Amino acid sequence: MVSLEDVKKAQQEIRGTIHRTPILTSSLLNERCGMEIFLKAEHLQKTGSFKIRGATNAVKQAVADGARSITAASSGNHGQAVAYIAGQLGVPAVIVVPEDANRAKVEAIKAYQAEVEYCGLTSADRIPRAKQLAEDNGGVYIPPYDHPAVIAGQGTIGLEILEQLEDVTVIVVPVGGGGLIGGILSAVKRSKPEVRVIGVEPETADDTFQSLRKGRITSISDTSTIADGLRTSQPGDLTFPILKDKLDELVLVSEEEIKEAFQFLLERTKQLVEPSGATGLAAVMAGKAGKANGKVAVVLSGGNVDLHQIPLFLKN
Repeated sequence: MVSLEDVKKAQQEIRGTIHRTPILTSSLLNERCGMEIFLKAEHLQKTGSFKIRGATNAVKQAVADGARSITAASSGNHGQAVAYIAGQLGVPAVIVVPEDANRAKVEAIKAYQAEVEYCGLTSADRIPRAKQLAEDNGGVYIPPYDHPAVIAGQGTIGLEILEQLEDVTVIVVPVGGGGLIGGILSAVKRSKPEVRVIGVEPETADDTFQSLRKGRITSISDTSTIADGLRTSQPGDLTFPILKDKLDELVLVSEEEIKEAFQFLLERTKQLVEPSGATGLAAVMAGKAGKANGKVAVVLSGGNVDLHQIPLFLKN
């Protein structure tokens, strides 16, 4: 388990690299949902997503321990984050991405001066390749979520929310591999255990939902969701026990509900948030998370969108 002290140490370690992201509000959204909603704007974070938090904590640790290079396997946001911080520390990085990776995310990885290698379509394809590259080059492989330093780094979002919203009652978080929500749970449940933490997965990428229902890590087949950052096949060995022990609730949202949240954010709040990042708000707007008159924080986890794909994310 990741401790509260681990998260607090991560907060100090990454302070000079990341943004302390703002909380955004919308009176129209509050009126529509019947509660006070506070949007934690991680789509405005450096590299466009929350991933820079965990990546910075883990890569700094690896470099301090003597790593000569860094590798990662990522569909995009984690790869961007690792590429950025490796470049800042002057360490070469190779990011292994799926063959159908988001074009905008791949271009961003390259812009951070990392090498990109395409490999397969699933994490089962690209993770072994990234690990092999690390072994061949005397480097260190940085997982996207199943790593103590990564989880602790992501947990700093939980600390910030509690600092920014002292009377928050619910925090709603998108769930992929579980690093983000695992970190937030590690921070929040040890600081203010009365705050409910609710996870949200796409209906078509429900590996954590299935795993919690069965009480054990359960793998699912290939997924197809517009929330590409949440297309994991199973939760992590480190993250799943945290969720099993501390998560209050996990809900599922449809593709149309994700599209509705994406479009609302774009049209009404003028915020470009990727579908994965809008998944938590999708649950709130659909009445699946939060309570009437409550104060609900929703993590908008990323904003890296290929502009050419926007028509695919709009409501029918």
